[in-house]
Amino acid sequence: MIGRMLMFAAMGLALAAPARAEVKEASESGFTVSHVQVVKARPDAVWAALVQPARWWSGAHSWSGKAAHLSLDPHVGGCFCERWPGGEAEHARVIFASPGKLLRLRGALGPLQGEALTGTLSFTLKPEGEGTRISVDYVVGGHARFPLKTVAPAVDGVIGEQAASLAKLVGG
Repeated sequence: MIGRMLMFAAMGLALAAPARAEVKEASESGFTVSHVQVVKARPDAVWAALVQPARWWSGAHSWSGKAAHLSLDPHVGGCFCERWPGGEAEHARVIFASPGKLLRLRGALGPLQGEALTGTLSFTLKPEGEGTRISVDYVVGGHARFPLKTVAPAVDGVIGEQAASLAKLVGG
């Protein structure tokens, strides 16, 4: 029953997410999705926006439905969390932080959270010309009650939407 619920949730995510096929690889036990955005902002400005997910993460992809409830403590062990009246959720933990260069989080996002999965979400910032190249990679693996390759396109759409929203915020 729960497996079906997750599959339906993933299908719903696929319908709501932009059509962007950036799945790098997918199997029954894991997948990798990647997105790249180039923006006309310096890495330090991108970092300042990145660590404020309430400004760019879509509320449609939160438990409460409101991005304003999201926060991120950009230090090792810091929480990418959501707190709202009546509930709270840990989306991921910071495992690497180098301001203006790299932010790496570990967590299974959304419906993946209820499975025995590990997800690693990396935001790599590199100067490019007068701007910044933002590379967003999400690598997921482990055990789930459904084949992970079936949800990879939906997760890709969600990650792509967030990457585009961050880029738009900083002038992409």
